[in-house]
Amino acid sequence: MSDSPRAPLSVLVVDDLPDVAESVADLLTVCGHKVRTASCGTDALYAARLEAPDVVLLDIGLPGMSGWDVARRLRAQSTGKQPVVVAVTGYGTDRDRVCSADAGIDLHLTKPADPAQLTALLARVRGWLRPERSKGTAPSSIEAA
Repeated sequence: MSDSPRAPLSVLVVDDLPDVAESVADLLTVCGHKVRTASCGTDALYAARLEAPDVVLLDIGLPGMSGWDVARRLRAQSTGKQPVVVAVTGYGTDRDRVCSADAGIDLHLTKPADPAQLTALLARVRGWLRPERSKGTAPSSIEAA
């Protein structure tokens, strides 16, 4: 199930439900990715400052600070490589998707996220993510996930 021999992606999973964060982290670790977790926006921003992730899987309904606010701050605090930010949330209305796009979120998935969809998405991200990509967001092709 591992994506070897290519280098793993650095993935930050942000979810306030420990079981959700751990199960997603376990799945992605088995697939060969380097995964960290955070349970709130403040911890996510700190983790991203310590080591910039390639991908952030971000719940919207977080305590204290919404995932939309986290995404905005992630985009503002980044001084180089911008992560691909994917909302993985129970918020699934058209308005929620617009709010995600406005916050700089590249893709909006509704929980429960299909594990096959998540692993396929990360394989596609790895396929087009290049070191010279330092500004901006994911190409529009990511929308077709």
